[in-house]
Amino acid sequence: MSEAKSWYVSKRFERTMDFLEKNGFKTVYAPTREEAAARVLELIPRDAVVGVGGSITIRELGLVDTLARRGNRVVHHWQRGLSAEEAMEARRQELNSDAFLLSSNAITEKGQLVNVDGAGNRVAAMIFGPRKVVVVAGVNKIVKDVDEAVERIRNVSAPMNAKRLNLETPCAVSGVCTDCESPGRICRVTTIMDRAPEEADITVVLVNEELGY
Repeated sequence: MSEAKSWYVSKRFERTMDFLEKNGFKTVYAPTREEAAARVLELIPRDAVVGVGGSITIRELGLVDTLARRGNRVVHHWQRGLSAEEAMEARRQELNSDAFLLSSNAITEKGQLVNVDGAGNRVAAMIFGPRKVVVVAGVNKIVKDVDEAVERIRNVSAPMNAKRLNLETPCAVSGVCTDCESPGRICRVTTIMDRAPEEADITVVLVNEELGY
């Protein structure tokens, strides 16, 4: 990375983290994914039940396996072999976990967390339930404002997730959001966290690498 680009990126992180702190979120900066994983592990007690939302980012950091190996009970609905009923029950258990791990579809430079969900379990647990919430986001998730966040989600995150899930939605074919009426539509619940909820313990770990969609 050139000196000028490195300076620009560092200033963007600085602005975003300052506003996140003002908005009631705790922040951690990690220059690499390895350090991000290490910092997340420091935040989670070894005896905690850990819920994991649907997140490519968390899995790119290898945290599900690492937490399980060190003795944490990990609850997540992406486990292989689960029936639809078992996956739904896992989602409910995630809401009652001691700590909940996820990413955010977008984080604005004004310190807002913007997300779009299909079932709503991820954003529900993000807002209320778990005693500790840790949000991990790569530099690619930082955007200027809410409008840019929604644009990113609709035309970057959603099409890639729909393709990954082999859904029969227009965006999984064209790569562009058409605000479809498809039964498989994954853009159903939109949340904007302008401030950390009352009594919430939310830490945002920003990583100077591209992670997730």
